[in-house]
Amino acid sequence: MKNARWAVPVTVLSLVLFAACSRSAPANVAATVNSRAITFAELDKQFQSQFVGAGEKPSDDQVTIQKLEVLRSMIDNEIMLQRAEKQGLMAADSEVETKFNELKAPYTQEEFQKQLANRKLSVEDLKAQLRRDLSIQKLFNKEITSKINIADKDITDFYTSNKASFNLAEPQVHLAQILVTPQADPNVRNLKNDKAPNDEQARKKIQMLESRVRQGEDFGQLAQNYSEDSQTAPNGGDMGFIAESTLERANPELRKGIMALAPGQITPILKTQEGYRIFKLVSKEPAGQRELNDPKVQQTIRETLINRKDQLLKAAYYEVARNEAKVLNYFASRVVGGDAATAKKK
Repeated sequence: MKNARWAVPVTVLSLVLFAACSRSAPANVAATVNSRAITFAELDKQFQSQFVGAGEKPSDDQVTIQKLEVLRSMIDNEIMLQRAEKQGLMAADSEVETKFNELKAPYTQEEFQKQLANRKLSVEDLKAQLRRDLSIQKLFNKEITSKINIADKDITDFYTSNKASFNLAEPQVHLAQILVTPQADPNVRNLKNDKAPNDEQARKKIQMLESRVRQGEDFGQLAQNYSEDSQTAPNGGDMGFIAESTLERANPELRKGIMALAPGQITPILKTQEGYRIFKLVSKEPAGQRELNDPKVQQTIRETLINRKDQLLKAAYYEVARNEAKVLNYFASRVVGGDAATAKKK
């Protein structure tokens, strides 16, 4: 499969095959979710904000694959938004304004307008996006996060099974990361199914994520939603404990920068062989065995178990919500029917 860089992912393919059974579509509608339309204009706008930029021009087939991925994400968001709306969990104007002002605060007016222009967004677009994201987060908090319960026995069992990992032979650092890669890898998976297709978009994406972290958003949640590292993203970017000597051998400058951080702080954006990274220092740990009665040990285990459960429940919740929604993907139907060129012009 090394040459199948642009192979359609299984999730998209299954959506396409399902949608092929749908009947003729309104000319300007890409999909409907419970009869609520997602227009081609909305799809094109979202596509432009995510994919259009400098770099190698993709083929028509590559653009179609990217648009199918974007539309899948928009469908999922619409499903969740309708659930939030039904439960009376839509974000209030005051909440949107508060979040908007938080995002705007670090910049001058000119800098902020440039940030919006780079993402091809207007102020109204950004506020609509914030309302959607805040509302969906409220839904997740009610339906998932509030129901996660980690018992003392769960923590004890985890410690017993992983006791050796709490015996540090040398000083170590507990790190988390967000990775953004400069290619549209179909194997990348995160909660938002969000990928950067080229270096410019990868750079813009990591800058956006760094800004959101520095403005107080949860690092772990952003890693789950957007990081492109399949090993760490499901656990909120958690990389576990890494020996100082390992960091020294891998990258002396990185070790120096990380050791200068206080727990909870993040590094500047770093360019590595795989792409762009941001590291968060969770804690610094001296050598020796950590016991279960250590509050730091219990907190680390609790956060690990919560992240695991949160990822599991969200994945299952998305599947249940999709099953219960009536989705008609007209764009996918046209692709299957060989009319993708016509669909893109609508």
